[in-house]
Amino acid sequence: MRDAECRDSDGVEGVVQGKMPLRAQHLPQQGPKPRCPGKCHLQVTRALRHLLLAPCLVPCGVFSPFVSPVVRTALPSGSVVVNSCSSAAEQLCNFICDCSDCSDENQCGYLRGSAVLGTPFTCDFEDSDCGWQDVGTSTYGWVRGRASLATWGVGAHSDHTVGTDLGWFLVTVSPPAKTTATAWLRSPEMREAAATCEIRAWYHLSGSCESTQGLNQTERPVLRLAVALKDEVVGLWQSPERSSAGWHQLVAYPGRITEQFQLIFSLTQPPTCGAEVALDDIMFRNCGLPEVEQQVCEAQESRCHRGSCVALRRLCDGTDDCGDSSDEAQCENFTHCSFDHDLCGWEAVAEPPAPVWGRNTSLNLGTSYGIPTRDHSNNSRAGFFLHVGSGPTAQADGTAQLSSPTFQATNSCSLVLYCHLHGSATSKLSISYVTNFTKHLMRERTGDLGSCWVRERVDFNVMHPFKVLIEGVAGSGGTVAIDDLILSQGCVRQQEEAPVPPPRQAGASPCAADQTACASGDCIAAELACDFAATCADGSDETRCGTTTFESGAGGWHDVSLGRLRWGLQNVTESGSFLTGTFLALQTGEGQMVGPAKARTPPLGPSGPACTVEMSYHIHSDPQGFLAISVTDYTTGTTQLAWQTQGRSSPTRGHVRVPLGERSRPFQVELLALVDLQGSESVGVDNVTFEQCYLDVMSPAAAELSCNFETGMCGWYQDLSSDFKWVHSTGQGQGSDHTTGSGYFLSVDPSVPWSHGQRAQLLTSRQEPATAPRCLSFWYRLAGPQIGTLNLKLRREGGEEVVLWTRRGTQGSVWHRARATLPATGQQRYQVAFEVLRDGFLGDVGLDDITQTAGPCGAELSCTFEAEGCGLAASGKGTWRRQSNGTGATAGPAADHTTGTAAGHYMVVNTGRVSLPTGHTAVLTSQPYQPSVSAQCLAFWYQLSAGTPGSLRVFVEQSRVRRKILSISTMERSDWHRSQVTIQPDGDWQVVFEAVGAGADHGYIALDDLHVSDGACPEPASCDFEQDSCGWSSPSDPRLHSFAWGWKSGIALAKYPGPEQDHTLGTRNGHYMHFDTSVLGARGTSALLESPPLPAATDSCLRFWYHMDIPEHLCEHGKGREEVPSPAGQWRWPIRPGCGHPSRGWERAAVPLRSPAEFQISFEITTRRWPMEGTVALDDIAYSARVGCHSSPESPVEGKPSGNFVTEVVLSLLLALVVVGLVAAGGWYCLKQRRVASRTPTESNSPQGFDNITFRDDKVIISPREGDES
Repeated sequence: MRDAECRDSDGVEGVVQGKMPLRAQHLPQQGPKPRCPGKCHLQVTRALRHLLLAPCLVPCGVFSPFVSPVVRTALPSGSVVVNSCSSAAEQLCNFICDCSDCSDENQCGYLRGSAVLGTPFTCDFEDSDCGWQDVGTSTYGWVRGRASLATWGVGAHSDHTVGTDLGWFLVTVSPPAKTTATAWLRSPEMREAAATCEIRAWYHLSGSCESTQGLNQTERPVLRLAVALKDEVVGLWQSPERSSAGWHQLVAYPGRITEQFQLIFSLTQPPTCGAEVALDDIMFRNCGLPEVEQQVCEAQESRCHRGSCVALRRLCDGTDDCGDSSDEAQCENFTHCSFDHDLCGWEAVAEPPAPVWGRNTSLNLGTSYGIPTRDHSNNSRAGFFLHVGSGPTAQADGTAQLSSPTFQATNSCSLVLYCHLHGSATSKLSISYVTNFTKHLMRERTGDLGSCWVRERVDFNVMHPFKVLIEGVAGSGGTVAIDDLILSQGCVRQQEEAPVPPPRQAGASPCAADQTACASGDCIAAELACDFAATCADGSDETRCGTTTFESGAGGWHDVSLGRLRWGLQNVTESGSFLTGTFLALQTGEGQMVGPAKARTPPLGPSGPACTVEMSYHIHSDPQGFLAISVTDYTTGTTQLAWQTQGRSSPTRGHVRVPLGERSRPFQVELLALVDLQGSESVGVDNVTFEQCYLDVMSPAAAELSCNFETGMCGWYQDLSSDFKWVHSTGQGQGSDHTTGSGYFLSVDPSVPWSHGQRAQLLTSRQEPATAPRCLSFWYRLAGPQIGTLNLKLRREGGEEVVLWTRRGTQGSVWHRARATLPATGQQRYQVAFEVLRDGFLGDVGLDDITQTAGPCGAELSCTFEAEGCGLAASGKGTWRRQSNGTGATAGPAADHTTGTAAGHYMVVNTGRVSLPTGHTAVLTSQPYQPSVSAQCLAFWYQLSAGTPGSLRVFVEQSRVRRKILSISTMERSDWHRSQVTIQPDGDWQVVFEAVGAGADHGYIALDDLHVSDGACPEPASCDFEQDSCGWSSPSDPRLHSFAWGWKSGIALAKYPGPEQDHTLGTRNGHYMHFDTSVLGARGTSALLESPPLPAATDSCLRFWYHMDIPEHLCEHGKGREEVPSPAGQWRWPIRPGCGHPSRGWERAAVPLRSPAEFQISFEITTRRWPMEGTVALDDIAYSARVGCHSSPESPVEGKPSGNFVTEVVLSLLLALVVVGLVAAGGWYCLKQRRVASRTPTESNSPQGFDNITFRDDKVIISPREGDES
């Protein structure tokens, strides 16, 4: 294999083995231009996940950078080494490494390579901006940034490189609100580009805008990529008219550029749009000129002036393959038509209503999506080409014809042309020759080849005079164009002979442009073709849709290759072959680009969740070759790898079944293959079938929603439209299943590297209409310090989906049971879906033991009101409403309690005099609870507005007898408060919430997070954590940039380390709160655990047990006072951990508390340096109101802190007080506390190791007693 054909680093081994290691390769230390040692070797890289879909070959002078296996942090652009060997200016940014460290190719719009992706000439924006500059003239521009969970769902939810919120990208900011605006981004200057140059980038476009020109008109933001040359700016690519959420890949082909150039990205949006685009992973592939060193050319090659070799078939073909145009220099005997002046003797056949080839330029045609942005001859907007487009009145299958002059019989005539098919998956270009009224098809291209000119060559061996016929059919929204028709010297015009009669024209299609013709002549809607169900009476609408044995043709598969490999039919009759007869095989192609062969089906779908494609295959290749199946959503431009196999140096054959899943129309299945055909390597595919793809196909298990996942998925299917997926596993360090403790369950891990999907969905087939409600119960687990959302949804056919149940944030590393009622659906079919949103990146989600039973579920034991009202029934004068602050019509809390955001939901009633007059009530009644134990704990959160909101009365009703358990009419401030009461029922019971009007002008009463658990309620803020967290929680607002504490048992989990025993029970089955400090870092430097609000306390005590296990190498040895950083005006009480091994185990502490106002207790873990290893755990928290620590039978902490202590990890205890506005009282208390703090240790009444609290603003912070650290 020649240097110019050495393969890129698009390895396949990483995907085959399910791993994506970073490539670590040292650069050569000497020599300006490393040479390939024989063959280039395939490297295992993460890049395959998206680059396998279009791998290509690169010059051997391209190699990857050294990759250091350390945690990387963001560096300023100036830290990138540039041109360490002082190469000449003309050698910089030319896609060839001249310095031994390749630093002459840094800050060029790319770096020498991406350490994460393992790809050369790439900018992943992890370490710098690679020289890209915002060149706008307003505040609307580009910046380098990261995703934020605080704005999840608005812009990019993660970067593309690493697939999390820690990765970097470029993003637009500050768009104007009332004017059309464009954000401009420009690259540094690059020297020149080879004809094979390919630019790839990933973009995330979000936001839409309502047009100001008319109602119900939506204008779209448009992202464009252009190349700026000396004389003009030429467009290369623009975003499609429709798109979907998530990252999409753009591919642009600048063509041969012989001068300096720059690339320009622009985002244009109309007024009131608010669109945002992010760019990531910009790659330049095959852009360097061929190697210039002398080499021995083969028999079918010619030497370029630069010293490289070029195939004889590439001479005089209109492409500068050599890089110095020497292969295009001696072409006087070739006939070249560029259409710059006329049609060169070719004739455009005009037979209305058929379309006609038109001669035009990009300048005149505009910037519509499918139109070429420049010609091929000059790579210019002003250059001419021929084109045929589609229009609203176009005839279905309307064919434009271009006929050549008559040529003599020949066996040495060849035609090279450049075609451009873009904008439609059904466009078609065919090349035939005509003799005696007969048309002989030679080559056909179908589908969307992208916004590029593709070389095609046809060799004619005709025994009679003939004409060449070029026909174009533009699909809906597409354009077919041709340029640079080059005839070899063997194509000789006929002089005196009679002209060749044209082929007999087929009758005009009776079908409209949006219809497809059946073989019988009937017309059906185009979207009914290839939908896996026969619509035509003769079934002809499903005959060319990919299911085929290839014996009667390609079966609808069409080659869309751009390079030197292509797919074509091959016939083998040898009995020893695995594939016999006719099959689809890899062949030599004529394209000028470098990459894999691609073949696609026509647009398919929609498909059902059980849809699969099956095929037989063989591959004979070294390990660098591969065969793959991908799925392309043509509308949104997304492509997903579905399956692939790697060469093994010996023939490999098999039969594969690839799940495709439920997909909307239109999608296309794509075959990709890359092998070296110069030897004995080969690839073939045969007997392709699509199974159970019709949307209404029901498998025998489709209605079986009850499943423990021990032997399979039952009636549940993976949503394969995203690369973020559920996994059928046994735990892998996350914990065991719920069914047996050692079996299977489904899990989702949002931290899986390079998973870019926003949601993972588990779907059922379409279920038959439900005439009565049913109850779906399941066990779930939401664990981790920053885990996202789990939803249960119902999708009615033809209707919107409804969220039936939802949870967000960590619920601990334990299984929880949940239930949701599936409502009756009338005459509509429906689907059920479990959905995990990737709005968190640290943790995992588990699902197990799903059970469906007849009838509604009854009272929900835990209700957040995020999905629905949990069956609570409203009655009375006023009306309780479920709403969020962002969408509600009734005044209510600014944020709910569950999520702490304006998007969260709660129940609220308007208590103003108009809605709820004085003395009138609004009642909210739960469904009956059915206790299984003698005592249950009812807990809920409530909020009353300021002023005179009325009163909230809470009753427990049993056997139609009500007992009041709470009555409140005023609050110290309008904030969420928690109430709990122990219920000792002797049968079914209900809770009744009653709001009573007080006659004020305005007011509200709100409820949230209703929870019923078994066992008596603990004292407020006290908890042994065996049943739940007793109201202790971590703030869920992502704007706080803090992590959540976890809840787990002592059972060892590799992913969630902690003590092997709790303190309460002293066993591995006991539970406690814990936090792994190793996650502290870029996402957040603290973890908070907060109590419910507590009333003012004059002499109270907080006792708890803590466990800190920090490795010895992270400890500092010595003595002295530690200065602990604290937020403004706050003090912290540090707990000293034990260091090294063995840990000091569980230790106890007691803290006296006093507060003149309502307050909260917060445990906070902070660090000043990361990464940091170690775990912190809490158990048996006991809060004693009005009983000081000195009165407790349990002694406080004994002993002094160890001399070995950690200065970088601090566990702080903070007591947050409500601001009551009593400045004088606050100042008095502050002064009093300062006097207390000034006492000597012998004068203090505090327990050993602690001083009294300090009152500052709205916080009460426990501070260390002076002298205690000496």
